[in-house]
Amino acid sequence: MKALILSGGKGTRLYPLTYTRAKQLIPVANKPVLFRVIEAIREAGVTDIGIVIGTNTGEEIKDAVGNGLRWGANIEYILQESPDGLAHAVKISQDFLGDDRFVMFLGDNVIQGGISGLISDFASSDWNSQIVLTAVENPSAYGVAKLRDDNSIEKLIEKPKDPPSNLALVGIYMFDETIWDAVHAIQPSARGELEITDAIQWLIEAGHRVYPHVHTGWWIDTGKPTDMLEANSLVLDELVPTISPDADIKNSEVDSRVTIERGAKVINSIIRGPAIIGEDTVIENSYVGPFSSIYHHVTIQNCEIERSIILERSMITDIDVRLQDTIIGRYASIRRNWKKPRALKMNLGDYSNLWLD
Repeated sequence: MKALILSGGKGTRLYPLTYTRAKQLIPVANKPVLFRVIEAIREAGVTDIGIVIGTNTGEEIKDAVGNGLRWGANIEYILQESPDGLAHAVKISQDFLGDDRFVMFLGDNVIQGGISGLISDFASSDWNSQIVLTAVENPSAYGVAKLRDDNSIEKLIEKPKDPPSNLALVGIYMFDETIWDAVHAIQPSARGELEITDAIQWLIEAGHRVYPHVHTGWWIDTGKPTDMLEANSLVLDELVPTISPDADIKNSEVDSRVTIERGAKVINSIIRGPAIIGEDTVIENSYVGPFSSIYHHVTIQNCEIERSIILERSMITDIDVRLQDTIIGRYASIRRNWKKPRALKMNLGDYSNLWLD
């Protein structure tokens, strides 16, 4: 069994954060989403992993992930020079995957409970493909599966006006070698891409056995800022809290659902969990509320923050309103200027959002 992680997208819905960082490397509960995907694959017993990368962010991903030794895995990289679709990403990975069965996992998805059960089901079956589905409230916004009476998949329908079910595609797929016939047979869609749904439909119409795995826990595609914050909240809620022995906590209130990593300092502050404070971060005269992730080497002084993600080496000082439902990028600086005349001064990148209450 092998694994294929698709990690080549530009992440335009996460601008401006993804102008300067691969979306798969943005952390959830202080761990990049891509690392969580790799861990889920390794926990399922798969060690040979191919990562499909793009030209814009590929080198950054390679530098961050390396050869996989830290996870006990062998990681190889496959360059997709243009975004020609998920089925195209599979097609160009044939040399790596060979005739092995494999799991394909989108590198910006976060899923509860891992994929060990999925892989076990597929490994013990004679199915040609298995697709992860989950029940959603608004199936018209997703690719949806129509099932037969024997529970096999009859048809996949993209964003149907009249959905045949509420079971949406999650972005995790299992295939055997029959997928090669499919990806070589299909034609580009109207948007010019080789669609993985077309490849799966080809398998179905060719008489191959395609079955669902219905996931009952939570799942989030971290494609938008609101999704990142929701994923962060869900992961923090499941995190087993720990406080590093070399963390420095003085005159502060830290509740039992808080993780504080090595070298962090919490001074004259209140931290309410679930929350995580990263390595060598300083929280001083501040309040950090539930569902907040503060990454490494951050400084927060005289502020209140809640349900937010603050990325590494940022500085937030002397803000007299609470930051909430906020994502702050790397090396950002936010501070109050008390000198007169007072005014709001800022430099905002393209696609930024700013609310003043």
